[in-house]
Amino acid sequence: MDTNISPLTHARRRRTRLIITAAVLAAIASSAWALNHVLRPSIKAADVRISTVRQGGIANAINAAGVVIPMHEEMVSSPIQSRVAKVHAKPGQRVAAGEVLLELDGHTIQLALDSLREQLAQQENRIAGLTLELDQKRKQIASSIELLELDLQSARVKKERYTTLRKAGGVSGEDMLTAELNVSRVEIQLRQQKELIEDSRRSTNTSIEGARLQKSILQKQIEQQQNVLARTRVSAPFAGTVTMLLEDEGASVQMGQLVARVSEPDNYKVEATLSDFHARALSPGQAVRVEQDKDVLSGRVQTILPEIQNGTVKLLVSLDQPHHPNLRNKMRVDVSIITGEKPRALIADTGPGINGKGRQAVWVVRDGVARKTELEIGAGDGKVVEIVSGASLGAQLIVSDSKSFKEHDTIRISN
Repeated sequence: MDTNISPLTHARRRRTRLIITAAVLAAIASSAWALNHVLRPSIKAADVRISTVRQGGIANAINAAGVVIPMHEEMVSSPIQSRVAKVHAKPGQRVAAGEVLLELDGHTIQLALDSLREQLAQQENRIAGLTLELDQKRKQIASSIELLELDLQSARVKKERYTTLRKAGGVSGEDMLTAELNVSRVEIQLRQQKELIEDSRRSTNTSIEGARLQKSILQKQIEQQQNVLARTRVSAPFAGTVTMLLEDEGASVQMGQLVARVSEPDNYKVEATLSDFHARALSPGQAVRVEQDKDVLSGRVQTILPEIQNGTVKLLVSLDQPHHPNLRNKMRVDVSIITGEKPRALIADTGPGINGKGRQAVWVVRDGVARKTELEIGAGDGKVVEIVSGASLGAQLIVSDSKSFKEHDTIRISN
């Protein structure tokens, strides 16, 4: 026969069902949590760099690699093929203008100079000899002319006397003709002597002018060689710092070889190198920001070098503080050339998670979850970028490298 189940048994059965139900729900929740972790991975907030979208000024900048160089630098080359005879300075030494840095062996130049001086002395002697010879010829011909003038005077007197006697019949026609011929002969001789003195003068003067021309050429060659000899004593062109010097005494040097370089101390500019892709965006006068460690210096584009080499263009930057104490010759710096500015824009810090300008997927964090979101990125200056669209003021963006989770659309951010 049937018996009634006691209330105690009913209560125990209800508790059992509740326990089983709770266990099932817990198992389902645990499975859902585990599945969520499998399908939506998580990363620690400390492992990523998050930037908050804010309002501020943004400059559109082109980044370039730069090196600090002296504002004024002069290179000194060897004037001849020689060897280093003596070194007086060291690289890095401060020198005064005209201070001797090193000496080159000028023995061959000295020999050439002595030979030229001997040739010059020969030409001077030749000029003196030709001048004396011309004077002697002039005196000889002048004496002959004086004698011929006396002969001519005598012949003319005789001719006049014969002419008078001829009228009286006292002189024969033959004697009269002889007297006339004597006058003509002396006149011809006198004219020839006068022409001879002029011809001698012109001929000797031509030889003298040739000797003087050769003398002038030799004098210029001597001056040139003296200048070369003086340049064998390599000296500082201005007060500065020796940045390069051929220090090995006895070392051979070729003509035109660089032997020393002097730079103006504590006065610098920057030589920047960047891709020729940006060449059209560059122009003299553009603002420039130069950074090295924590130092940030401002400047302007001074000159854009016209030649493009290996796909790169170079430009020179003049600094507002060219005497900054932290600047060093050949120091590597980061250069940002400002091509445009916006005083008020939505900006965020830049990083590997943002790839240049244009539309791109960026991770936006909201309520502990990062979602891949399409953003329009605008201008950038190497430190911050403009957020044109896709994120509002206060939005948080992952700007660090996101390669490890780029295949997912959402990830959780854990503390």
